[in-house]
Order: sequence, then structure tokens, then C-alpha cells
Amino acid sequence: MLDFHQELHTHLFMASTNDRFVEAESRWDLKTLYADLAAVKGKPLTPVEKLHLRGLLCGNSPAEIAEKLQKNPKGVETDLCATIYRYVKGFVGKGIEKIENWRNIAEWLEDAGYKTKPPVKFPIQDGLSENSKVNIANIICDNNQITIDVFLQITVPLPSEISIQNLDLNDNNAN
Repeated sequence: MLDFHQELHTHLFMASTNDRFVEAESRWDLKTLYADLAAVKGKPLTPVEKLHLRGLLCGNSPAEIAEKLQKNPKGVETDLCATIYRYVKGFVGKGIEKIENWRNIAEWLEDAGYKTKPPVKFPIQDGLSENSKVNIANIICDNNQITIDVFLQITVPLPSEISIQNLDLNDNNAN
């Protein structure tokens, strides 16, 4: 019976940790980072280590992580020093450096290329009509390269302050 309760507790803990600090997933390459840190550690990161790392990557201090997880702040700080801080320092070549601030971890990982670029948003995206079209005209595979010819037609409404009469659709200035 004890095994069932332990298994249930572990399952509930895992479910609750996976939904914490999820915004890190949209800003960081966590899959690669977890794998690279596991290589330094010699085995996979624990759910708690992943949770604490995500907390740091979301800009939370160890005290804030502890507060959000309803844990003892000194315990979280101790865990971070014994695990994540040590793994990251070894991985990014800062093994002998003292961590002056918990923010060093995110800075070092960003410098190492683990932070992802935010998606580019175009202001016309909301104004695209159903008449917009994308047609793939040709696909060529040659010399280990793929070339895709695309015809893109975007139909957007003009803002009310611009009229067709004011638009110079011909490039007369190029003469």
C-alpha cells in the first residue's frame, strides 16, 4: 500500500512541477539545455532541478522560486548551489568563478546560445483577408539543397487615412 501512495505522490508532484514556470519554454531551448546539463551531471536532471532552472530562466530569484513553490528559501538556495549552479558553471567554462548573482546563470546560458529568438510579428497579420494566397510553384532538390519557388499574394485592407489616389503604385522615382 505504501508503494501506491509514494507512486501517487510522485505522479502528483510531477504534474504540478510541469505546469510551473512554463513561460521558460517559449524563451529557451529547454530540451537541448536539459540534455547538455544532464551530460555534465552524468544522468538526467530531476524534476526539481528542471523546475528550479525554469524558475531562474523566468527571472525569478531563489527566494521568489521558494515562495512560488511554498518551500524554504534557504533550502532552494542550497539545492541550486549543489545542483544547477554547479552544472551550469561546469558547462559554460566558469568552473572556478564565483556566482555573484543568480542572474549570472541565465546570462551565461543566453551567451551560450540557449535563449531562443522571439517570433517576428508583422502588423498586417491581423488584417490579412481570405483572398491572400500562397502557391508553391516549383520544388527542386539538387546538390543537397532544396529550392522552393513560392508565389505569395497578400491582400490587406488599407488604413482609413490612406486612399488609393494618394498611393503611387508605379515606381516613378526610379527614373
